[in-house]
Amino acid sequence: MSVVEDQAATGKGSDPIAAYDRIAPGYGRLAEQRRAYLDRVDEIIISHIPPGSRSLLDVGAGDGRRALRIAAARQLNHIVMVEPSQGMQRQSLTPEAFLTLRAEQLHSLSGSFDVIVCLWNVLGHVFPQAARAEAMRQFARLVSSRGRIFVDLNHRYNAVHYGAARTGFRYLHDQIRPSERNGDVVVTWKVGDALCGARGHVFTDREFRSLALASALTIEQRFVVNYATGQIKSFRFQGNLLYVLRPALSGVRCDLPCRAMPMT
Repeated sequence: MSVVEDQAATGKGSDPIAAYDRIAPGYGRLAEQRRAYLDRVDEIIISHIPPGSRSLLDVGAGDGRRALRIAAARQLNHIVMVEPSQGMQRQSLTPEAFLTLRAEQLHSLSGSFDVIVCLWNVLGHVFPQAARAEAMRQFARLVSSRGRIFVDLNHRYNAVHYGAARTGFRYLHDQIRPSERNGDVVVTWKVGDALCGARGHVFTDREFRSLALASALTIEQRFVVNYATGQIKSFRFQGNLLYVLRPALSGVRCDLPCRAMPMT
């Protein structure tokens, strides 16, 4: 399986959940193509989880392998994996651990989590923009007062990945005709001899900062990670964006996870 296209488009591509149901059997091969990037993101997360953390919520967990790896590395004893694609859930070693929910449906969860992750541009498969904003508000509600939220995004101005000409065109278009839909794209995977497309969204740093601010979340750190090599870079145009967030204001929160899966 390979990603053969990621082009700006509007109104094209299937619902992301249906697309992931279709590509699920080959998801492991797709992840392997980005192993350097995914492993570096996981390493950064593991190293920035606050001491004493006990619980993890993975929103858009895919096959669950990354959540289990992160939890095991920091001895997080309670884990909840949210994944709307049942095809992806079936690829997991622990399918019974999943909740079948979209990111914007997290209002149905209660309790709090010391670590919340939303990885590999999962937020970019949430539509429309109002649903992304709702997901962020729910992250803020569900994170514990001492907790951290980790979100990595496909960066619209990643010139190293998209090329200078394409990135320059996107930047100029954003300046001349700003719109919350400018980052909408279609991602197309080749599955055997067929193509499978899904709606997606690629972000700017300013766009995500606005979402965080509106959700009462503070960006504690931002990392730029090269999508091909996993190297940490200095400038935004050199990679995708990984954010470490915390609650802007500490309130009274419950410290019990809504559902626990003991780690063995």
